[in-house]
Amino acid sequence: MKRFPVVPTIIVALAVCGMISLGIWQISIRLPEKEAYLAQLARNPDKPVVAFPLQPDDRLLFRRTRTDCRPPVSVTRAGAGNAGFRLIATCANSGVKVQLGTTRDPGKQVDWSGGPVSGWISHAPDARPLVAGLFSHAPQTMLLVADRPVAGLAANTQPDIGLVPNNHLAYGVQWFLFAAVAAIIYAVALHRRRAPVAGSQA
Repeated sequence: MKRFPVVPTIIVALAVCGMISLGIWQISIRLPEKEAYLAQLARNPDKPVVAFPLQPDDRLLFRRTRTDCRPPVSVTRAGAGNAGFRLIATCANSGVKVQLGTTRDPGKQVDWSGGPVSGWISHAPDARPLVAGLFSHAPQTMLLVADRPVAGLAANTQPDIGLVPNNHLAYGVQWFLFAAVAAIIYAVALHRRRAPVAGSQA
């Protein structure tokens, strides 16, 4: 019988404990934090109107807001899922981004020179690659979604709290499953290592 592999066992045990700790952290800490955050966002649409924030602040998502977008104004397009494309203006005086409305026409042009605009606060499209977004802690740029579309565009979709992801329970369960799988695989490997080889006793 081979000697018991002490060092590999310690390494695997530490890895399993680490995965279990991550699962507990996701469920006992991150999940309640996210639920409290979502509860705050759910109350935001009923709160008083605020000036559009010049610095990113996710606590203000879905709050009613307004700003004065002065010319010259540049307009770009971004994907809008089933709605086609959304047209987003950038205000010259403040750099604020305003979602003017949506269209299914990829070549749609609008004649909008700015002015007072109201709506609610959301996130601007994120141009970072998906992998970079996972590891970057930089705040996402804020976006004013206009409550009245510019002529020729369809109305913007109303804010939906349900679109804000809350995956911490799933993450926690995944870490527990990873720990269980790692422990089972290592236990099977140990069993095979310790089992006598057929014919070795002949």
